[in-house]
Amino acid sequence: MDNDEIRSAGSGPVLVSSQAVSGEGNALTQEEKLVGKTLKKNVQLSKDELAEINSKKGLLQLLSTKNVNVKKALVKLRYEQELERLQVELVKLQRSVQQEGRRLAIIFEGRDAAGKGGTIRRFIEHLNPRSARVVALPKPTEVQQGQWYFQRYTDQLPNPGEMVFFDRSWYNRAVVEPVMKFCTKKQHRTFMQQVPEFEHMLYEDGVELIKFWFSISKEVQQERFDSRRVNPLKQWKISPVDDRAQEHWDLYTKYKEEMFSKTHTSYSPWIIVKANDKKKARLESMRYALSSVDFEGKKDSGTSLYPDPGIVIRYHRSSHSID
Repeated sequence: MDNDEIRSAGSGPVLVSSQAVSGEGNALTQEEKLVGKTLKKNVQLSKDELAEINSKKGLLQLLSTKNVNVKKALVKLRYEQELERLQVELVKLQRSVQQEGRRLAIIFEGRDAAGKGGTIRRFIEHLNPRSARVVALPKPTEVQQGQWYFQRYTDQLPNPGEMVFFDRSWYNRAVVEPVMKFCTKKQHRTFMQQVPEFEHMLYEDGVELIKFWFSISKEVQQERFDSRRVNPLKQWKISPVDDRAQEHWDLYTKYKEEMFSKTHTSYSPWIIVKANDKKKARLESMRYALSSVDFEGKKDSGTSLYPDPGIVIRYHRSSHSID
């Protein structure tokens, strides 16, 4: 969009002079250039209304009459700008993975409604789908139930030059399965013994593995469940497991803490992402992933690759409360 126009959400393009946003004689900032992108979904301005705007103050006054929270709009703009900068770095990372034949796997775990799927969508939004894929396995078949537990996951590990994003992973057996009684106590115990050895084999074979746990509060989880029930675009997310997540909150916590204590290792650590704020969780998990692996052009990054320690932390055994 050029500096001399901002489009409204009306039926056709409506121009707003740059002076209306930035003031007479001042160049538009990057935030102001993107105002139209954020506001067009919420604001419909008539040509008469636009004709009355000749200053930044006038524009802000008019937006206030349209029930637009300008502060929130600018927060959204800053989020979108930073998201784009980090996605540029992810594209650079993917190019290095492709060129060097590396294998990168990123695991996203956490309670139901923690924001894992939405974060993965932002990770892959601009990646080449030929060498980046999402793995979200369904319930195992009867044949798979008789196989070594890790077998169907090994089939999904990244090939040389590929990035794979696991929307839940083999860690289903660590928390969800024992809580929901989808596995026996013996199967759970065997898994907990084998998973550090399995991940050490991946490490020795050169697979780069990042393990995220998205942490939310019980109250936020309930709010997100409620949102799914009333939003027709989110109702596909509702499952019988969701209905029992709140009921079994403490049991999830018990198994989650056991998982951390037995599967957090120096070669495969757990990274905790505080996800009550979805946007911050997305940005900071991207930042962590980019900071933890090497890629060409990393030193020339257009943004900070140091994650916020208030949002992203490495699990440590003295932790008392994750979520």
